[in-house]
Amino acid sequence: MIPAVLAMILAIGQGSAGQDPNPPGLGGGVQDATTAAAPAPTGALGQDAAGLSVADGRYLAGVRAAVSFISADSIKAVRVLSTLEDAAPLPGLPPEVPSGVLVVLAPDEAEFVRLTGGAAPDWGAGVALPALSAIIIPAYTSARGTGWSDLRLLRHEWAHIGLHQYLEGLRVPRWFSEGYAQWASGGWDWGEGWKLRIALARGGSSLDSLTFSWPRDEARARTAYLLSATTVEYLVVQSGPRALEVLLRRWKELGNFDRAFRATFGITTAQFEEGWRRYVKDRYGWLFVLSHSAVFWMFLSLMLVAMAGVRRRARRDRMARLRAADIADRPRFWLTHDGLQNDDSGPDPDGSE
Repeated sequence: MIPAVLAMILAIGQGSAGQDPNPPGLGGGVQDATTAAAPAPTGALGQDAAGLSVADGRYLAGVRAAVSFISADSIKAVRVLSTLEDAAPLPGLPPEVPSGVLVVLAPDEAEFVRLTGGAAPDWGAGVALPALSAIIIPAYTSARGTGWSDLRLLRHEWAHIGLHQYLEGLRVPRWFSEGYAQWASGGWDWGEGWKLRIALARGGSSLDSLTFSWPRDEARARTAYLLSATTVEYLVVQSGPRALEVLLRRWKELGNFDRAFRATFGITTAQFEEGWRRYVKDRYGWLFVLSHSAVFWMFLSLMLVAMAGVRRRARRDRMARLRAADIADRPRFWLTHDGLQNDDSGPDPDGSE
């Protein structure tokens, strides 16, 4: 498989003197980033997007996306492009959305910070730039995105781009944007349900707070991701997958999220939030938390270990008491005081002396 991938990279990377010197369309191949703009399905990408390319990099072009990378990351670039080109349609969106997406594989941490402008926190796995239809992800090994697979990360950022492309620049509430991306990329980690339940027990975060102030602290941000994911889950569970498609279409037509939401579901976002909170508390109550969370199983394991230790200690004490009550091999009462010599250990208990 790997030799075939390398052969494809070499084949599409070869150019000839007679080729058109203009930047290729999406049917093009690997080009020096300094001599070719990133290919796009509807023409060249904007200058801002083209400026996101890595230094001394190359391009790999597909039908709906292009990847900017350095030669050392060629295999990953092919894998990323193949994943996006073969991706299933995003929930509620036309199958051709998104398109013209530039994916930049940052070769190291310094390049990742440069490309993102330092906007990503230390734990951030990737960055989507909807206004540029661009995605920036690290190609190097790092602690970023711990717990996220490459496939889920790509799908998450792909969903951000698709949603914003379809809505054509309309303002998208942060809670809905993150919730949609979480839902589209496979939901959330069920093992973290206890965090969600505790957050709601403490008062949680309102949808407005998720909209205007996304936390940069990792622990709080992960909780915010969980909360936002359940909002879209609640919509789909209560109204069905097609309701999401209807909401997005009306949102695009009306140009306003609140109006589209009321027209689709017959309630305001404030009423939706009340129902969502009840749903989460019922769906992810303490019984769910205890039966699904790693914390519960860890606690149970510790309890079993402690019980085993107590049982072992009790058995050891019992055996010590039994040994203390045993008759010795040469009991003291077998020895006569008058006949005991310094070199005599006393009569043989077996009766041979």
